[in-house]
Amino acid sequence: MLSLTLPTAQAPCPASFNLAAYVLSRAADLPGKVALEILSPAGSERWSYAQLDRAVRGIAAGLLAQGLAPGDRILLRLGNSVEFPLAFLGAVAAGVLPVACPAGLSVAEISRIALQLAPALIVAAPGLALPGGAFTVMSAETLMALTEAPPAPYLMDDPGRAAYLVYTSGTSGHPRAVVHAHRAIWARRMMVQGWSGLTEADRMFHAGAFNWTFTLGTGLFDPWTAGATALVPDAGAGPGDLPGLLESSNVTLFAAAPGVYRQILKSGARLSLPGLRHGLAAGEKLPDATRMAWETATGTPIHEAFGLSECSTFLSSSPGRPAPQGAVGYAQPGRRIAVLDKNGQPVARGEVGILAIHRSDPGLFLGYFAAPEETAQRFSGDWFRTGDTVRMAADGAIHSLGREDDMMNAGGFRVSPVEVEAALATCPGAGEIAVTELRRDAEVSFIAAFHTGPATAEALAAHAAGCLARYKQPRQYRRIDQLPVGANGKTDRRALREKWETIT
Repeated sequence: MLSLTLPTAQAPCPASFNLAAYVLSRAADLPGKVALEILSPAGSERWSYAQLDRAVRGIAAGLLAQGLAPGDRILLRLGNSVEFPLAFLGAVAAGVLPVACPAGLSVAEISRIALQLAPALIVAAPGLALPGGAFTVMSAETLMALTEAPPAPYLMDDPGRAAYLVYTSGTSGHPRAVVHAHRAIWARRMMVQGWSGLTEADRMFHAGAFNWTFTLGTGLFDPWTAGATALVPDAGAGPGDLPGLLESSNVTLFAAAPGVYRQILKSGARLSLPGLRHGLAAGEKLPDATRMAWETATGTPIHEAFGLSECSTFLSSSPGRPAPQGAVGYAQPGRRIAVLDKNGQPVARGEVGILAIHRSDPGLFLGYFAAPEETAQRFSGDWFRTGDTVRMAADGAIHSLGREDDMMNAGGFRVSPVEVEAALATCPGAGEIAVTELRRDAEVSFIAAFHTGPATAEALAAHAAGCLARYKQPRQYRRIDQLPVGANGKTDRRALREKWETIT
């Protein structure tokens, strides 16, 4: 049997469509319900569905009155405050393209982005870096004043037209602007069935930053589409505040990157979350140790999902179909995926290849901004190659073996850093683990392990000898204070290579 899924019938996206109108469609029948709570130890800021709808359409009207036109781009320099989703949806409502990027970018980084995008407007909060050059900047305060403008109607049109741009984390060496269509939100219906199990009665707590698509989609847009309540921590809330905020907010679903789960679990205390059904994790591989520790602390499972900026999450574990031990999960209902060889052909189930998703998926991006050749290079025929090395089991479960560009070579064998990291993480005192391939010279490379815990190199080496084949065992162990992470909290193996290859 080949490693691919067959198409299944799904309701088509309406021919006249607007992402923002779809997200806030429940405002008509749930006007007074709390749609958003921004939580802090000092209290909460609450927005009803009617308030969100009114504010979004007011911003849409205000942007058009400023002279912006459908198709123009707005660069958002906003943090974890209500201004971000209001600006994002207000732009989309008017047909203007919001651009999401990490709040912590430097002047040099945001200047490169602005030079590439030529935004018609930058909406900025105080304290965030702005690009050099002659750009029109609107303050967050002025943006909020637009919410009082007479509301504009949602611009309804072809669901396949561009709706927004988001920057990838730059694992290829440079950040890319990914262009998504309005229909991308329609694809998230498959995620609800195949991952979150979200309902109108839920209170979804997401611990990520607003400018991350995981937070925007899972933490805000999915709950609002369902008529549920979205809970997010205030920008000033730190990792130490999360357990208390979770326990005091009557949460039913919790979503975060694996690193956030690890931060919450550091205290070792059992959390009292009687209403929690399950957790959701995405952004990087969820270690089994973290999963088991969460289940012990809360009595609830974590369902993991796999996605990327170009298609959000499309593989997942779910309450109705939990992933087998060691697997990420299954293709969500309606998703067409395959595991391809180097020639772009599906491999047999059980064989290793590159994960791909069919170009017919409504959630797949339109392309990289102003880079048609680079976009075309990511496709093999009708399949978009994710760059992730995986194996599909006989029952369709997907086992992740790491990024194609993170795979290591040991004596001619390809070794997954995820596999080695999972093995070393079970060594007492290992702490957080990252494994990568370092190059000693032009011809010689070796596997190196970086850890944050007090375990000695000798103890880690002895542990590896007991659970890994010789060619998979690191040849070098280095203790560092903290693993480098990207803007979304993912372990940045590229940064480790760039730093330590020069001093090996």
